[in-house]
Amino acid sequence: MAKNILKVPGFEIEKRIGTGARSIIYLAHDIHDKKDIALKRVVYEQPSDTRIFEQCENEYKVAQKIDHPYVRKCYKIRKTRSMLKTRELIMSMEYLDCKTLEESTTLSLVDVLLVFRMVASGLNAIHQAGFVHCDIKPNNILIDNNGSIKLIDLGQSCKSGTTKQRIQGTPDYIAPEQVKRKPLNPRTDVFNLGATMYWALTGQNIPTMIPKKDKFGFTVKQKRKTPRQVKSKIPEEVSKLVMDCCENEPQDRPANMLAVISRLDIMIHSLLGDKLRNHKQCLKQ
Repeated sequence: MAKNILKVPGFEIEKRIGTGARSIIYLAHDIHDKKDIALKRVVYEQPSDTRIFEQCENEYKVAQKIDHPYVRKCYKIRKTRSMLKTRELIMSMEYLDCKTLEESTTLSLVDVLLVFRMVASGLNAIHQAGFVHCDIKPNNILIDNNGSIKLIDLGQSCKSGTTKQRIQGTPDYIAPEQVKRKPLNPRTDVFNLGATMYWALTGQNIPTMIPKKDKFGFTVKQKRKTPRQVKSKIPEEVSKLVMDCCENEPQDRPANMLAVISRLDIMIHSLLGDKLRNHKQCLKQ
């Protein structure tokens, strides 16, 4: 074990495994629960760090309401206060030996659909608990060696129906109602999921209400193309689902994640059926 990394009562720190927004994440062992965990540490350095503390506390509170195999668990949170301010926050979370979707660049079409079926299932559990994730993107979807997924980063999550005071979300995946600061609901996650699926299928981002700018700071005009227009081998029904999810008006999107799952199931079964038939034909030749 590395020496003098960090000392936290109740935990044995193994090594540093990552960094986040003003945070460091360690692989550690929970002495009491006798299991490996991920330990996130945030230290107050400047006034803007208060938001990071708020997001960590929010992630912990929301995670306590959800118990689903595709949503990362948060176990314990510990705050150190001084002069009426939180100076340090430590949160223990489920340890995941995974890659992000962004790092998983060799997925087949069927694999992509299976991944997003799991994502939709995890999001449905979040919605059933009364919350909206609000920040689905490739880096917040982890994939393990068995092909299973975990949704992470509930820091921007909120109760369904919430109107946020400021714009929150990732520009390449953000829904119009997030930009307009209108009430958020499960269909906000439907848009985020659709925009993420668009990227996974095409390697490009669908234009959102936060326009891209060139190196000189000028807005770049982008024409919205369907996934099939970008890559002709993408089946029409897959392309249509993505574009339906990315409709600007929430009421024009699929009503909920169960509707998305139902359409994904039909596509997955069709593609696997075609694969099986092709395999049988090859064996006959």
